[in-house]
Amino acid sequence: MTFVHESGHIVCGCACGGTLQSADLFPWHLPYSIFEPDPYPLVTLWGGPILGVIIPASVALVLQKHWMWFIAYFCMLANGAYIATAWVSGDRYLDTPKLLEHGAHPIWIALYCFLTIGFGYAGFRRQCVRILGPSPSDSKTTHDLKSIG
Repeated sequence: MTFVHESGHIVCGCACGGTLQSADLFPWHLPYSIFEPDPYPLVTLWGGPILGVIIPASVALVLQKHWMWFIAYFCMLANGAYIATAWVSGDRYLDTPKLLEHGAHPIWIALYCFLTIGFGYAGFRRQCVRILGPSPSDSKTTHDLKSIG
């Protein structure tokens, strides 16, 4: 999730003419990217949470595998939760305070959080039940064992 999210910042920042000064995408690090100059900081900032949801969902649509939907919904939920908690924390190095600083309207941020957390939670929960729950053959086996005893 963090890799795709941060890659979204990098792709959008570079696409808008920003100069990438530094980035860290290594696992088990807090990912970041720094652009200077960044002619369109709102595009760069929104690129992370938007592509962080669109890319995994697009891959899930193409593959049509339950495990990929599990990942896609997790990314949706995680991106929404990150933007919401970053808003509450107010830490100036996180995305949401930077979005607000550069002129993003709070309604768009709230709408993003509402949609990603709502759909992400519902889809992730459904995939957890589907993947981690008992398989149909388990219930048949349990039924067969009960009829024997």
